[in-house]
Amino acid sequence: MSAVSRRTLTRLSALFATDRLAGGLLLTSLLSYFFFERFHAPQSQVAALFFAARVLNALSHFGAAWLSRRIGLVNTTVFTHIPPSVLLMTVAFAPNFPSAALLSPLHEGLMEMDVPTRQSCVLAVVEPEERTRASGFTNLVRLAALAVAPAFAGMIMQEGSLMTPLLLGGSIKIACDLVLWRAFRHLPPPEEKTAAA
Repeated sequence: MSAVSRRTLTRLSALFATDRLAGGLLLTSLLSYFFFERFHAPQSQVAALFFAARVLNALSHFGAAWLSRRIGLVNTTVFTHIPPSVLLMTVAFAPNFPSAALLSPLHEGLMEMDVPTRQSCVLAVVEPEERTRASGFTNLVRLAALAVAPAFAGMIMQEGSLMTPLLLGGSIKIACDLVLWRAFRHLPPPEEKTAAA
């Protein structure tokens, strides 16, 4: 890969890996455990909650392209990712399961809206012949970070508080989003440069 692409990809991959590490603290299985331990929520209700959340999650992908055409790939990636992190952190303080059950699908409905725009952003800032390698590399570092995160979440829940992974994961995600926006807001993908011209 070219030196410019390598530098850009290294910075992006570090942010994506950190974000995915934080996301690994918030896996569905860990959130289910949180709902069960904190609120003694019935399994059937937790299952229905995550079914609804995943449907909203899938539907949000349709809005990503529409929004990115209006505010740009980097802005869409960042500004659709911060609200769900805040919502997830508020789940930690929910007084009862119905309150948490309302906040959680809202979080899920926005949580992965950044996925298509993030992938598009990665492919847009490297040369066309580098796209397969760039996509593979960024996905690899994200999966590696996700693989180790649940072990940390389990230790944190066991040694500390049930809500700590939610607060820690949300905080790290917000920090990554802000760093991403600050570092890449002045580096629009080629198609955005063309549209602006």
